[in-house]
Amino acid sequence: MSRTRVRGASAYWPPAGLLGRVDEADRAILLGLGHGVVYPAGQITIREADTSDFALLLVGGTVKVTAHAQDGREALLAVRMAGDLVGELAGIDGQPRIGTVTACGRVLARYILRSELLECTKQHPAIGLALNASVVAKLRTATGRIVDFTGCDVLGRLARILHHLAVTYGRPGRNEAQLPLSQPEMATLVGAAESSVHKALRALRASGAVVTGYRRITILDLDHLARIAAAAGPAEGTASEPPVHAVARPHAGIGAGPARSPAISPNT
Repeated sequence: MSRTRVRGASAYWPPAGLLGRVDEADRAILLGLGHGVVYPAGQITIREADTSDFALLLVGGTVKVTAHAQDGREALLAVRMAGDLVGELAGIDGQPRIGTVTACGRVLARYILRSELLECTKQHPAIGLALNASVVAKLRTATGRIVDFTGCDVLGRLARILHHLAVTYGRPGRNEAQLPLSQPEMATLVGAAESSVHKALRALRASGAVVTGYRRITILDLDHLARIAAAAGPAEGTASEPPVHAVARPHAGIGAGPARSPAISPNT
């Protein structure tokens, strides 16, 4: 656990994020890069296809990463929270942005130019290794989503993505977590129709695993959610029968139909 002098910054850096992967000295170096910025809720901080090459080191708040599919629909690619570096791909290779980053509530960040980020990784090899590791972790997560979603019903996909986010960004030792996501955003993350996600959330609420509110999903029991994810049934049309008693109440018909291809991206 670490504290910074940035007012409103997180007091805890999840180990999956860049700030959670470095020691106190290197964390101080990272927090000293660039300049501080504050974004209000709904502010676009990075725009898809833009040729800018700065990166944002999140020190407080949450952002969502989206992109537009060929049919014009917006796909939610990822959710990033305090401790994460976003925009690092363009910050590394200088290529156009592959997604749009939008603030979900008030966001505090360090605005870091590509030249400064690259110089930092040269001068401080441990930071460079941590940056590489964080990018690899995002690629592994993206690959895991494809594998997990193959042949899995909507209830199972929702339970798995909620559990992953809670474990990644939740505090150690706690069996609950809060995620600042709307139901439409969850639908795009899961790769399913919003109506199917509504049904799956209803089943999770009935089981006692979660409660929902405006732009917020609160996970009450991570262990129970993990059991639901592990017992997930196949999508309709597969040979296996769905497991019985995956949740406290029946969920027959929830998540019927094959999964849409989930939009996957390590970052922007």
